[in-house]
Amino acid sequence: MADEGPGSDSIRGVTRGRAPVPLSVLDLATVGSGLTATQALRTTAELARLAERRGFHRFWVAEHHSMPGVASSSPPVILGHLSAVTERIRLGSGGVMLPNHAPLVVAEQFGTLEALAPGRVDLGLGRAPGTDGATAAALRRGRTDGPDEFPQQVAELVRFLDDDFPDAHPYSRIHAVPGPVQGSAPGGVQSAARPPVWLLGSSGFSAELAGRLGLPFAFAHHFSAANTIPALELYRHTFRPSGVLDAPYALIGVSALAADDEREAHRQVLTGALSMIRLRTGNPGLIPTPEEAAAYPFSPVETDFVDGWLANVVYGTPDAVREGLDALAKRTGADELMITSNAHTPEARLRSYELIADAYELPTGE
Repeated sequence: MADEGPGSDSIRGVTRGRAPVPLSVLDLATVGSGLTATQALRTTAELARLAERRGFHRFWVAEHHSMPGVASSSPPVILGHLSAVTERIRLGSGGVMLPNHAPLVVAEQFGTLEALAPGRVDLGLGRAPGTDGATAAALRRGRTDGPDEFPQQVAELVRFLDDDFPDAHPYSRIHAVPGPVQGSAPGGVQSAARPPVWLLGSSGFSAELAGRLGLPFAFAHHFSAANTIPALELYRHTFRPSGVLDAPYALIGVSALAADDEREAHRQVLTGALSMIRLRTGNPGLIPTPEEAAAYPFSPVETDFVDGWLANVVYGTPDAVREGLDALAKRTGADELMITSNAHTPEARLRSYELIADAYELPTGE
């Protein structure tokens, strides 16, 4: 693998302000009650521009299916649009759920994105379906490969990206286009480079695989906080230097929301907790309003869930959020924090990132 790793030029020169590590954004294009997918996706584009203006390092979008409250079902389509409305910020998938897709298709999609936004595309890969079993079956249309075949799927995808199947391989005459087969343009400019591959995970499986392959690793702390430290330790322990990285590089996703006062921050994050309750009880829906969440009659079991969920969300005033993120970076040793701020309204989401940027004295972009 010949791509330039995230620990090299894609990190050097990042403006961190007072942040201990680079700060990035993970967006789900959440759809609030009374709002539309069009509004959610327009907010995603606005947020990407805000993140670029304020000096966030990456902007990734997720892949989820059959969830009314999430408009991010097709990362390549969204990223293609974002590449047209931004100029500098790195764009990527957090992630493409590889068992849902043929590796050749993913290689073609991200080769296209790399051609549209040269040098600023990341390909994050996950092994979960990003949905329930029935929806996963509909996506795969009878294919039997799944999470257990993830290492083989990753290897095949990388072969397509590098265009280097052995001559005896049945795919040796197949080329992912745009890609290396197209050679260089006049002057030696590569017509289509290849995006860095990241592995994503919420347990030790992808952590160990990323370590053995010498790839950067992104851990979903925002919904698997209990596994964060063990997974990162496993990744670092199993890491082998590669043509991509000389040393491990770990990013963690963290749910964080800043508001002008603590009460407003709590109102906003409670909507996410109620959304998770509904999702985990088989009743996913649009993101509820703060008023709906405040009036909801939580049962004792649900109250315990909310308390546990919010314990892993960094929320409050901008200073409180900065202190919480700083402590998390120190505790985990993460090389980068990727913040997801989910709230009912676009205004609350955008305001949260502005306040976090202010707290870290990131550039104003003015």
